[in-house]
Formats: sequence, C-alpha cells, structure tokens
Amino acid sequence: MKVALFIPCLSEHMFAESAISMIKVLKHLGIEYEYVEGQTCCGQPAFNSGYRKEVVPLAERFIKLFKDKEFVVAPSGSCTAMVRIFYHELEIRDELKPALNDLSKRMYELTEFLVDVAKIDGIGGSFAHRVTYHDSCHLTRELGVREQPRKLIHSIKDIDFVEMEKSDICCGFGGTFSYKFSELSTSMVARKCKYIEESGAEYVIGADSSCLMNIDGYLRKHNMKARAMHIADLLAKSLNL
Repeated sequence: MKVALFIPCLSEHMFAESAISMIKVLKHLGIEYEYVEGQTCCGQPAFNSGYRKEVVPLAERFIKLFKDKEFVVAPSGSCTAMVRIFYHELEIRDELKPALNDLSKRMYELTEFLVDVAKIDGIGGSFAHRVTYHDSCHLTRELGVREQPRKLIHSIKDIDFVEMEKSDICCGFGGTFSYKFSELSTSMVARKCKYIEESGAEYVIGADSSCLMNIDGYLRKHNMKARAMHIADLLAKSLNL
C-alpha cells in the first residue's frame, strides 16, 4: 500500500507541522508514501468565490499529476471534497473525465483513509488531556466522515473525550465567507467557541486547518482556555513522534 500526499495550500504555508505529523503517523503505521512534485492548489478558494472556469486548469493539472497513484491522502476534508465531489461540476476536458472518475474513488481525507482503507483500529499512544471534536462542514456533510476521527481519538490511552453541544455546527470560516460576511462569521465562531468552552475541553480537535485557524484565533483573542489541534498533530503527539 502506497499513498501519494496532497498537501493543501494552508497546510503548506501556515500549518506545515500538521502535514509533517501526518507523514510521521503514516510512517509509524508502516504505510509507504510519496510527495508528488509540482502539485498546486486544488482550486477550492476560487471555486467557492464563483471562479469556476478559472479553476479548470488547476483541476486538470491535479488530475494529471495524481491519476496513476494508488491512493491520494490529504490532511483536509474540504480539499478532499473539492477533488472528489466538486471537480465533477467543472467543465473538465472529456478525455480527462474517466481519470477523474477513477481518481475520485482513490482520494481520501487522512482519518477516512486510516480507518476505512488501511483498517487501523487504533494507534495506541497516550494523551492525558480532555478533548472535544469539531465536525467540519465538508468533511461531515460532503464526505460523510464522522465516526472515523472519533474512532482514532478513542483509541488513544488516557484521553478524556467529551462531545461538545452541536459538534457539527459551522465555525463560520468558509474561506472568503469570513471576509465578505465578517459580522455573521464572527457570531458563528463565537457560538462554536462557547460550546467548546462549555465542554470543559483543553483541546478542540479537527481535521481541517482552516476551521481550526478560525476557532483558535477566537479562543486566543478572547482568552478562552481551549486550544485547537489538528487530528494529525494529536495522533503524532500521543505517539511522541
């Protein structure tokens, strides 16, 4: 089993530690991996802003780069959903559509891959802290990934996992949504952080760096106790990697 890594823009430029943690976990589990040179943005920010025609060259490049890989794994539910679901809404050249259809079946978010494909029941490790989990929108609603991250969290020894109220309610980020509708976005993340604090968790775990960036920014700005952590970082820390 060999996976090709897709490292999203936000991971590469702002949350490289989470991408590195993903690699450490894969290595620990004996899963072979490779980094595909020449990869670029999947096009999601432009797509969500309405620039669908402009995204096509990025999508076609992605398809060409990854079409022959056994599996493609990313530390992001939203970018995975972009490729697996929303690429099909683009005017991709006809000759690339069969490759896209095939690639869509081999593109996975990290926790989804570990649990559903690699059949990892648990990774062991230990993390003696109280945590809760934020269900990001694309991961939950588009990909249907909900129990996989929880299964991995529950497998960690000494962890105190508690569900927050309305764990799947949006954090208010949504890329350019948080800029165009800043007041609404702030109200949404305030509500999310209220639920996190009420859970008593020290850390809120998630699978999308964009959500975690938004949530952690509000938590810190308002001197709230909890801190945000990507699930790849949690798994790596629990194993002392």
